[in-house]
Amino acid sequence: MEKYLREWRQEALNRHQYDTAIFVADKLLALTGEDHDAFWLAQVHFTTGNYNRTQSLLARGNLTERTPQCRYLSAHCSIKLGKTEEALQILGDKNPTHLISAPGSARQKLRHVDVNTRAGPRHNKTGARHERVPTSEERDREHVDNIKSEAGMCYLRGVCYAKQNSFDRAKDCYKTAVQIDVQCFEAFDALMANSLMSPEEEWKFLESLNFDTINVSSNPSLSQEAAQFTKTLYTTRLSKYTRPEEFANATETLSTHYNLGDNPDILLSKADLMFTHCRFREALALTSSVLSSDKYNFNVLPVHLASLHELGETNTLFLLAHDLADSNPSEPCSWLAVGIYYLSISRIAEARRYFSKASMMDPHFGPAWIGFAHTFAAEGEHDQAISAYSTAARLFQGTHLPQLFLGMQNLQLNNLSLAREYLKTAYDLCANDPLLLNEMGVVYFHEEQLLDAIQFFRRALTFAEQNDADPDAWLPTRINLAHALRKYGQLEEALATFEEVLRHGVKDPNVFTAKGLVLLELNRSWEAVIALHEALAVSPQDPMATDLLNRALEANEADSGLIEAGPGCEMRLLEDSKEEEEIEELERRMNGRLRELEQNRVAGRRGRRRRHAQGIAADDLSAFGESMLVDSDEG
Repeated sequence: MEKYLREWRQEALNRHQYDTAIFVADKLLALTGEDHDAFWLAQVHFTTGNYNRTQSLLARGNLTERTPQCRYLSAHCSIKLGKTEEALQILGDKNPTHLISAPGSARQKLRHVDVNTRAGPRHNKTGARHERVPTSEERDREHVDNIKSEAGMCYLRGVCYAKQNSFDRAKDCYKTAVQIDVQCFEAFDALMANSLMSPEEEWKFLESLNFDTINVSSNPSLSQEAAQFTKTLYTTRLSKYTRPEEFANATETLSTHYNLGDNPDILLSKADLMFTHCRFREALALTSSVLSSDKYNFNVLPVHLASLHELGETNTLFLLAHDLADSNPSEPCSWLAVGIYYLSISRIAEARRYFSKASMMDPHFGPAWIGFAHTFAAEGEHDQAISAYSTAARLFQGTHLPQLFLGMQNLQLNNLSLAREYLKTAYDLCANDPLLLNEMGVVYFHEEQLLDAIQFFRRALTFAEQNDADPDAWLPTRINLAHALRKYGQLEEALATFEEVLRHGVKDPNVFTAKGLVLLELNRSWEAVIALHEALAVSPQDPMATDLLNRALEANEADSGLIEAGPGCEMRLLEDSKEEEEIEELERRMNGRLRELEQNRVAGRRGRRRRHAQGIAADDLSAFGESMLVDSDEG
């Protein structure tokens, strides 16, 4: 009869007939009185959302105190009921670190050491002392179900601490949960999705996990393959800013050997990488392929929405946001979509309102926080933007994007020392983000450390080329490099860099004017006349181009030394004592024009993020559009 009732209960659960399952499980518990059957009846109540009834059932017979499985379930009920303190009382505040299994740890036996050869504080009656049982031994004494339950309780502790904004303690709990049970994916995903570790930390943590604890049907060869498979899956969840080769190998293995090339999670990882590299159209193609078969995949939507924003697809954003708000009003991602749409059409107040709504629905939703901060940055409200980015930096400590944005805001306020500190913090977290390198180059440019500025601009362009990013996305960085080269006295290279920018089809009068200025400094007055005429063809009322054109014509007519070389191979204009101010004015006007060109590229994602920020996110709203906007502002 017991066997019959257990099979009936399981069949009812499989068909989601919970009333039947409760009815049968209740009779089974009355028949057997076993803890295992009481636990399963509580499980059914939990599944139906009867959390108070679940806890009441577990309290009978003191099940919560006697078994880890019941304690885990009772604490989970408290979290579902919003009783965080009560959940922590049930769970306790200490993680069972003695159950952690280190990779490659040898299984050692209990050793007895003679007191005459090695002194020690603890002795047994035979004159020998017991050393502490090695971790692997202590772990072996626990039943596998208890180990998994202990890992689950570590994860729940992390959830409680995260709700209390104790992110360092939450991070430790999540890490311990995965180290105890490497298959506790919730804890691993919480670490990655919330960007609680830096990119390098993530890789080191992955290497510290003992995947050999995975056991499949007591089959060593199958267990070994399962361990490698799980590690490969976890690799695709790590930050995309470092070790792209290992990420590519992991996705290739999963695609070719396990036919997971079209799996949504694998496609999302690839899309996140494309987005990180500013290859927005490729990222959009990947996310669209996922949404074509699963239109409400909320893991994919943040990257999809940010890609649409970057590409200016406002009509698609409108339709998608409208559909999500109608069909899934309880999902934060639905209101994120609405906020991104309003941001794309420059209705900043409405965008801020919906980003705020999404962040209130889920206080740890990184894309909403980054988008909320971006709305202040878009309006030039630097103090409010700094406050919002600071909150994001506190919530998502492992991603460099909030620190990058804080540096950019202080750069706009001309707080160079603060900007440098924030950017240095971001650089310590991620040293190969081209956008960050560009911002650091801007700081050094303003501090007159031109050689350092040139090196950072060149590194930014090098990483962008390695990432196969769209060259047009990096034109502001190339213009920054050209200005730094001109100011440093490398006029020929500066001229070549400006010409490369113009070959991309840029029709900006300020770029033509800057080229004309370099030609004047090179004493090539006729070519300067041509370049300045091109500037005036685009903007006939441009005062700087008009003034420089007059000078170039005078120099060409007189065929005299309008320009001479100064100390340190620097070139300067002779006829006007105010030429330094005019050059600076030219640079400011070019920055203003670049702002107009880039103002529709306000970001949205990590992290994560990420990210993800990355970040964001991957997961995160796009960090890239906003970075390019401010990069251009600082020129």
